[in-house]
Amino acid sequence: MAKTKTQFVCQNCGTVHTRWAGKCDGCGEWNTIVEDDPMGGIGGGPGKTPKKGRAVALTTLSGETEEAPRVQTGISELDRVTGGGFVRGSAVLVGGDPGIGKSTLLMQAAAALSRGGHRIIYVSGEEAVAQVRLRAQRLGAANTDVLLAAETNVEDILATLAEGKRPDLVIIDSIQTLWSDTADSAPGTVTQVRTGVQAMIRFAKQTGAAMVLVGHVTKEGQIAGPRVVEHMVDAVLYFEGDRGHHYRILRTVKNRFGPTDEIGVFEMSDKGLREVSNPSELFLGERNAKAPGAAVFAGMEGTRPVLVEVQALVAPTSLGTPRRAVVGWDSARLSMILAVLEAHCGVKLGQHDVYLNVAGGYRITEPAADVAVAAALVSSLANVPLPSERVYFGEVSLSGAVRPVSQTAQRLKEAEKLGFSSAMLPASSAEIPKGGKKRSSEIEGLPDLVVEIAGSARKLGKGQEED
Repeated sequence: MAKTKTQFVCQNCGTVHTRWAGKCDGCGEWNTIVEDDPMGGIGGGPGKTPKKGRAVALTTLSGETEEAPRVQTGISELDRVTGGGFVRGSAVLVGGDPGIGKSTLLMQAAAALSRGGHRIIYVSGEEAVAQVRLRAQRLGAANTDVLLAAETNVEDILATLAEGKRPDLVIIDSIQTLWSDTADSAPGTVTQVRTGVQAMIRFAKQTGAAMVLVGHVTKEGQIAGPRVVEHMVDAVLYFEGDRGHHYRILRTVKNRFGPTDEIGVFEMSDKGLREVSNPSELFLGERNAKAPGAAVFAGMEGTRPVLVEVQALVAPTSLGTPRRAVVGWDSARLSMILAVLEAHCGVKLGQHDVYLNVAGGYRITEPAADVAVAAALVSSLANVPLPSERVYFGEVSLSGAVRPVSQTAQRLKEAEKLGFSSAMLPASSAEIPKGGKKRSSEIEGLPDLVVEIAGSARKLGKGQEED
């Protein structure tokens, strides 16, 4: 029999080491590495012979499948993100920055389900029952039948959940506070978090109760704890937003029972979170159509079209190295657009500071925003306002060509609904609806965009020399 190898795991970041060390190579923390048995829980641990397995029944891919039973909250934006409601027996992990509104959203969802006759249990490991009640009073949920508990021990929580009628939804706030007697480490460590989440998921699968787990995030924006937790759960939701803005975005990054990259938009108020059924109106509400350097981007978030304003400011600089500041977009992609503009369009930006911002604190992740960013940059440099009734989208390649993007028809339909009469889009875009919409600018490459905004690339370069 081969000798079982022992591994050492950092209790702060989860990095696996082959031998013990005082300092972790992954996170740099001291005295966080402990011995971990890789065979623990498999066949009873080292020194014990694994029991003989049983053969399971095999089936084919063909056949009828039943839709997973769901518990709808009645909050349409939350139901949209989860794919139609919480699936019974599933585990959902919700992450977000401190104070972003995770507990507020889940309390509103718990109150809505409780009014519908569902049995809801809210377990708080960070706040006392009195604090949870104060939040419920502020949200107008104090008169509901949501059951509360303030406990962090995993065994005590499971014993409480097993009593009485099976709950329809269980909320654990948060997983970093859970600790179990079976794990010999402090609460919040990798071993404790993994053990606690495994126990909660096992309870959800055995009873059919939907389990919602709240997780803290690190400075990098990732959910704290071992990454294996995100693989164990059925869905991972991130609650995003800048605390300086009044809106919040609930984004799906993993969902075994629905689409990913779906978003739900909420507006924070003194009475809780309010649903925003039309996010485009929210992001374009304070738009100045006559200001240069502002372009409206027609984007997609999952199945939802969203219109946002991309703002650019190009200003001369006396510094040896021009400044490049980006908020809401990928800084590496901005560098690529600047290089393409200079190499293929004759737009000289080497002696200018460039500032790029997505209005409202929204973050764009799809490459279809390349054309909108380029339009905003050229508009700011030439001091020429863009047409107020036009939207922009398309992906820019390194050769200066504009590549088509998906879901063109949905983007144009949303733009037309909000009063935009034209669009600058790739000429080879498919799915363009026929009739009913004016499309004055279908471009083949990025030089066409520069010529239309500034007159010609040569004229723009001459104006820079005069400045």
